[in-house]
Amino acid sequence: MQWIIKLDEGLARLSALCGWVACVAMLLMAGNVFYDVVARYAFNEVSIGMQEMEWHLYSVVFLFGIPYALRTDGHVRVDVFYTRWSGKAKAWVNLIGALIFVIPFAYLIGIYGYDFAVNAYEMGEGSGDPGGLPQRWIIKSIIPITAFFIATAGLNMATYALRVMAGEKQYEGEHSGGGLA
Repeated sequence: MQWIIKLDEGLARLSALCGWVACVAMLLMAGNVFYDVVARYAFNEVSIGMQEMEWHLYSVVFLFGIPYALRTDGHVRVDVFYTRWSGKAKAWVNLIGALIFVIPFAYLIGIYGYDFAVNAYEMGEGSGDPGGLPQRWIIKSIIPITAFFIATAGLNMATYALRVMAGEKQYEGEHSGGGLA
């Protein structure tokens, strides 16, 4: 059981790192939008590259936020029955959901996302707009990278569920709908 604890805690740190990356990207995106708005309305300057950077940063926020949301139990789920269940019943749902849905889905995202990024790199894909960002493969490579982190977050859901089943941990925030201890 000790190895599950160490694995669970290590995977939790990876998900926390993803949350940190998403947070930094959100701050950068806010700065980017602020700059873009000031440049547009105060100086009548428009930068296609900066506008494209907004959706690139948004993609980073979204994609790196997924593993963090899975770890903190902040993902969308139908809680009509779940909130009334015992910790062990919730653990079974999370274990099965992680093994049947999250990890296989992350695998598919990783496989197809890798090909997507490689094709963009091989084609030298860039923005179709003049002044846009030239290396689109960089943002597309985030897809398979985050697929790995989504898979590790799914594995983390499973290890945490096993710890709950063993009586070592419990789920928090059953009234508010989420959060892990």
